[in-house]
Amino acid sequence: MNGTTLVIGATGTTGSRIAARLTAAGHRVRAAARHSASASGAEPACFDWYDPGTHLDVLDGVGRIYLIPPPGDLTAATVMLPFLDQARAVGVRRAVLLSSSAIPEGGQASGEVHKALPGLFEQWAVLRPSWFMQNFTGAHVHAASIREDATILTAAGDGRVGFVDADDIAAVAVHALTDEHAPNTDLVLTGPETLSHDDIAAIITEVTGRTVVHRRLTYDQLHDRLAAQVPPEYAAMLAGMNRAIAEGAEDRVTGTVQRITGRPPRSFRAHLDEETRSFSGLKGR
Repeated sequence: MNGTTLVIGATGTTGSRIAARLTAAGHRVRAAARHSASASGAEPACFDWYDPGTHLDVLDGVGRIYLIPPPGDLTAATVMLPFLDQARAVGVRRAVLLSSSAIPEGGQASGEVHKALPGLFEQWAVLRPSWFMQNFTGAHVHAASIREDATILTAAGDGRVGFVDADDIAAVAVHALTDEHAPNTDLVLTGPETLSHDDIAAIITEVTGRTVVHRRLTYDQLHDRLAAQVPPEYAAMLAGMNRAIAEGAEDRVTGTVQRITGRPPRSFRAHLDEETRSFSGLKGR
């Protein structure tokens, strides 16, 4: 497929990896973010979901789009769908949406865009990854609490999750964007095993040498903590996802990463071994 690939959220966890992979493979990439920054070889562009004045210019010459919804917005479809109508009108042929394994087609936020996508584009895919391994090693609240207090705070109880590496998500996304035939379906992405948050804490303890524990909160406790940082509706959604984990909703693995990329997904231990420097502040303390 000819044309530039537009990567929205190109400075984020998955977008940065996708832009880098595409440019390394020789594709023309427009790296769009609120604060323009580019992977090597990509064209930087300013884009803000809430500023329609930034929308049309980024679509010039674009054939494919990687879509990351505005974070924390349960009404994301109200800004995303008009943009996608514009994209279709100017000749964009393929769209790949980042959603979540916890959000079904027609659900809140990205779920509404998921439902609309097949009617907008003949070529499409919805990536529905499980929870990111990078939540424990990047800038996420879990990573911060591990570094600061050696704790992981959840309302997930003993629930198990097929945590997935963002590099594996990016690898699948590149295939979904560039393969001759688009998936034209949703793809649930997981790592190779399911782990509880107790398991995550134990692996981090072993790798870093500092004892990390999983502190179990009630739904209400987690909701109240989150509501101090994000809108109450979004806090309720996140706390509800934790409760769903406790009830077994994420206790599954899929073979999607292997099927699409031809290689197995990375384990959490392998991810952590590679990200050891992220935990340098924990070692020996």
